[in-house]
Amino acid sequence: MQADFLDAHERHWDDAERLYQAGRWANADHLYGLAAECGLKRLMLAFGMPFDTAKDRPSNSVDRVHADGIWARFEAYRCGHYQGAGYALPAVNAFGDWHVSQRYAHQSQFEQARAQRHQSGAASVHGLINKAQRQGLI
Repeated sequence: MQADFLDAHERHWDDAERLYQAGRWANADHLYGLAAECGLKRLMLAFGMPFDTAKDRPSNSVDRVHADGIWARFEAYRCGHYQGAGYALPAVNAFGDWHVSQRYAHQSQFEQARAQRHQSGAASVHGLINKAQRQGLI
């Protein structure tokens, strides 16, 4: 299958929102992280991130990170692009306490406040994606 970061962002965002509304904090939390990761990787492509089409992944191993690490990588590409000034993220990484391996944690370890913090971070990315679409960047 071929990577489609935009479609993945939209799908994970929509599912996370539905799960959040249903009080399914653990899965909503996980999908907010994936939505943010995919959205930022799509923007990074627009800002010049090298992509290995043969291996269907970012060319640089430092760009093959999840939500907890992609915030800083995004900034590296955004700051180096002439259109990047209009796409700043909040200074604090909303996913600093998120890790992809948390998908294995018991759902009782997730509470609404945690999911809400990650919802906010993913919403920031979702807003940038919408802006990029309106402005023709992606």
